[in-house]
Amino acid sequence: MEVGNLNALRDWGHSKDYVRAMHMILNHETPDEFIVATGETHSVRDLCEVVFSKLGMDYRDYVVQNPKYMRPEELKYLKGDPSKANQILGWEPSYTFESMLDEMIERWENEL
Repeated sequence: MEVGNLNALRDWGHSKDYVRAMHMILNHETPDEFIVATGETHSVRDLCEVVFSKLGMDYRDYVVQNPKYMRPEELKYLKGDPSKANQILGWEPSYTFESMLDEMIERWENEL
């Protein structure tokens, strides 16, 4: 599997958590701006390591970094600060990085 920057850091979150946050924002009594994020970062490499190890495999046997998928203007570190959403709305993610990946793995194991 060819990927771009394995060291790119992202704030990975579950869509269910984000939809719940959007619902809370829409139902908030006054208009405001919120950042919806986990507040944690994990690299693409972390994601590959976790998923492949849960499947009893070594990602290095299957994943290669291909320069053609590298983004020339890529932001290498993306992390959101959800503290305002937490303080004002009482929102926080219910999924962890690992529980989100567990759900994804389980879904595809059932599919395939």
